[in-house]
Amino acid sequence: MAGDESVTAGAVHRGIGMTSERTRARLIQRLEEAGIRMPELLETMRMLPRHLFVDEALASRAYEDSALPIGHGQTISQPYTVARMTQALIEQRRPDTVLEIGTGSGFQTAVLASLVRRVYSVERVDELLERAQSRLRLLKFRNIRFRHGDGSLGWPEYAPFGGILVTAAPRGVPRNLAEQLAPGGIMVLPIGEGDAQVLLRVTRSEAGFEHEVLEPVSFVPLVAGVS
Repeated sequence: MAGDESVTAGAVHRGIGMTSERTRARLIQRLEEAGIRMPELLETMRMLPRHLFVDEALASRAYEDSALPIGHGQTISQPYTVARMTQALIEQRRPDTVLEIGTGSGFQTAVLASLVRRVYSVERVDELLERAQSRLRLLKFRNIRFRHGDGSLGWPEYAPFGGILVTAAPRGVPRNLAEQLAPGGIMVLPIGEGDAQVLLRVTRSEAGFEHEVLEPVSFVPLVAGVS
C-alpha cells in the first residue's frame, strides 16, 4: 500500500452476491492467467470495490473482465487493462509520484494511489471528475490531487513525475507529457487510431526516450480541451 496517506476499501465495501469474495477471486485468477504477476497489485485489484465505480444498474457486472460505460462517451477500462498498464508502469521501478491523464471513473486512480505515494489526476469532463472525487473520498484516499483540465497539457506545476499513465489514446506520444517525465521515469499510454492502437511504454533515459510496444489495445481517443 502507499503508506499512511491512503486507505483502500475495508470489509464494509466488499459487497454481496455478484460483488462477493468468490466473484472477485475468479477475476484475480483470470488476471494471473493473463500474466499479471505482482502480488501487491493483484491484492489491490481484489480489495478495491469496483462496483462502486460503475452505475448501480451495472454493479452485477463490475467483476467481469470487461469495459463498462460511465457516460460522456467514456468507459471504465476492463480490469485486465488497468492491471496491465499499472504493472507496466511500476514493475521495473516504483515511482514516487504518478501523473494520470483521464480520471474517468476513478478506478485506475484508486489502483495507482494504493501503490505509490502520490497521484496527480487530470480529467477534462467536470461531471466525471466530481463523481470520481466523491467515490475516492468515500474510500478515504488522501494521496490524490485532482485537476479539471486538458490532459494533453499534463500538469507542469508538479512535474517532473516518476510515472505517467494515460487512459485515452493520442495519435502519437504527446511532447508535453514526455517532457514532464523525470529522468528514468516511465510513461504508459495507448497510441494510434481504430484497430491500429497499441500500448506503449516510454522510458526517459540520458540518451532520450526509449519506446517499447507492449500489446494491441482499444481506447477512446485523447481529446483536447475541457467540458
